[in-house]
Amino acid sequence: MTDFTMTKDAEGVATITWDVPGKSMNVMSFDGLGQLNDLIDDALADDAVKGIVITSGKDGSFAGGMDLNALGGMKAAAAAEGGEPAQGLFDGIMQMHGLLRKIELAGMDFKTKKGGKPVAAALPGTAAGIGLELPLATHRIFVSENPKAKYGLPEILVGIFPGAGGTTRMVRKLGAVAAAPLLLEGKMLDAKKAKGAGVIDEIAADPVAAAREWVLNGKPADLVKPWDAKGYKMPGGAPYHPAGFMNFVGASAMVNGKTQGAFPAAKALLSAVYEGALVDFDTALRIEARYFTSVMMNPSSEAMIRSLFVNKEALEKGAVRPAGVADQRVKKVGVLGAGMMGAGIALVSAQAGIEVVLVDRDQDAADRGKAYTEAYLDKGIKRGKGTPEKKEAMLGLITATPDLEQLKGCDLIVEAVFEDTGVKAEMTKKVEAIIPEDCIFASNTSTLPITELAKASSRPEQFIGIHFFSPVERMLLVEIIKGKETGDRAVAKALDYVRQIRKTPIVVNDARFFYANRCIIPYINEGARMITEGVPPQMVDHAAQQLGFPVGPVQLTDETSIDLGAKIARATKAAMGNAYPASAADDLIFWMEAEGRLGRKAKAGFFDYDEKGKRLGYWKGVQDKYPLAEETPELIEVQERLMFVQVLEAVRALEEGVLMDIREGDVGAILGWGFAPWSGGPLSWLDIIGTPYALERCEQLAATHGPRFEPPALLREMAEKGQSFYGRFGAKAAAA
Repeated sequence: MTDFTMTKDAEGVATITWDVPGKSMNVMSFDGLGQLNDLIDDALADDAVKGIVITSGKDGSFAGGMDLNALGGMKAAAAAEGGEPAQGLFDGIMQMHGLLRKIELAGMDFKTKKGGKPVAAALPGTAAGIGLELPLATHRIFVSENPKAKYGLPEILVGIFPGAGGTTRMVRKLGAVAAAPLLLEGKMLDAKKAKGAGVIDEIAADPVAAAREWVLNGKPADLVKPWDAKGYKMPGGAPYHPAGFMNFVGASAMVNGKTQGAFPAAKALLSAVYEGALVDFDTALRIEARYFTSVMMNPSSEAMIRSLFVNKEALEKGAVRPAGVADQRVKKVGVLGAGMMGAGIALVSAQAGIEVVLVDRDQDAADRGKAYTEAYLDKGIKRGKGTPEKKEAMLGLITATPDLEQLKGCDLIVEAVFEDTGVKAEMTKKVEAIIPEDCIFASNTSTLPITELAKASSRPEQFIGIHFFSPVERMLLVEIIKGKETGDRAVAKALDYVRQIRKTPIVVNDARFFYANRCIIPYINEGARMITEGVPPQMVDHAAQQLGFPVGPVQLTDETSIDLGAKIARATKAAMGNAYPASAADDLIFWMEAEGRLGRKAKAGFFDYDEKGKRLGYWKGVQDKYPLAEETPELIEVQERLMFVQVLEAVRALEEGVLMDIREGDVGAILGWGFAPWSGGPLSWLDIIGTPYALERCEQLAATHGPRFEPPALLREMAEKGQSFYGRFGAKAAAA
């Protein structure tokens, strides 16, 4: 299989085309690197070749990055040969550096900087990861006018950092401060912004033609990169320069402030940048390679890559879609209820080009729901991310109405009315009398059992749960819930719809609180329990944030509202009767509710707020009811309680068959409620710490804090056998 091909024309231009067979976007493999290396050697050795253009055979894109499985393969290959995995990984990375450095020097004499051949990159569209690192090693980057194309280095988002010279080149090209958004935040820029930032050089209607013209007229001085030129100074100053020193101090503070030390890749990247800036370019590449190797050897990066890249992509491509069911893409969706959730669902559906009927009790309520999309689009226009024409077209897809008859042509209904079984049942019966026989009916509920709701349906095999997270337009996860009678076509319909609106789906079996809320509620409750024990609420939240959670359980309670928590507790108690596990957390929540401190929406909760709803600090009045303990617990004790109380629910969900695929447990946790992304998810975290240790620690926590930490039988069995979750369930999931 050939990923790279080369043609040479009569004018002396060698055009190397990257076109991986069977892929919609190019990804780099080590076979591909070998092919590219041979073609570069050929072109540089051929006296008839005056210059080289590297481009893509893919329409609208250059490359999507490195095949991350290949990086893992280097470790495995080195270990299989009896060598050190880290050394094998480092050697492979240095081979990449060697090839890109060869392209950069292009045959020139290193001392005189003469004798090289111009090398240009012609990008027809998006270039990410090594897809941009390769062009950065060329002498000039030309990109198309493609408005959808993006350029950047997003590796940090999956737990690594640019390790094929992208870190070193970007910092030397732009300076540490200007490079920070690209390296530390994974920002992807459109062509105009990329040119303005200095990432690419020229925008052309025909980038290949422009690149050819440039290489034919390139001058020796055009080939010398700034960092290879005599007297080079880093933009913004190197670490030993007064201005540069302050930049690096600020960068260190920013990284630690944002990551709380929980993400190893960010710290390693900053170290590679700092140390690399103190030495010559080639030594800096070796430093980058060593830090990259260190990150790749960290189990955190392996877990993040697996969950946020491999598994997430597999789920988005339909890994759990029922086999043999025809395409179920949605043409017209009816959304019942135009409140915050319904309005958000209408928005993301219209964004996907789906016709929407947005229904509420009266025209004013329906119009308010549609106005949510209008306000969202207006904000986008102000930020330059939309046009009035696109706004009108999208609004034209949404029909806001109180008339249920408008639902007649829908092939999917998403019900988002008041969270009450009776109200939902009444709406189900009314709508099913109108919609087509083959229309799938979905309930957007966060807590009510789908099997119970489906009893109101005359066709329960076409009834399913689609649980959106709030705010709908920002949250990446959608939880699809199968009732006991839900059929495969309903599952396929829900999955195809979620993929249409560009969200990541997970499919779970019906059970109380499904999967996400099953894990989130214990997290919130554990934070409340600790407050009743006299643990400072600041410590509880900060302990969670240092684990990588976006917000701690105390703040999360205020954000979601305290009366909602009280309502869920009462409803659960009513449903479970004597089996309900009453706790001090309930007492605290009910007391806060009685005090009128309902959270952010009431501008009074566990926090004090100003008139605009800005948090002013933790409310000290809670200590009047629950005084601070004389001794605060160790930080690790607080953190392990917060982690294990969620993780054990994930294990129980897997054990009970609520989770049907281990990948969904991890991806769903990270995208759904921000579970410690560095860990790869709750089941990956158990693999990192090991099931034997997890069993031992849970037994200790159970003895001290109660049966909620009692190890499930599955965890106990796996610990006794020395098994890991991905070792036991991963291969089965990948083969499904």
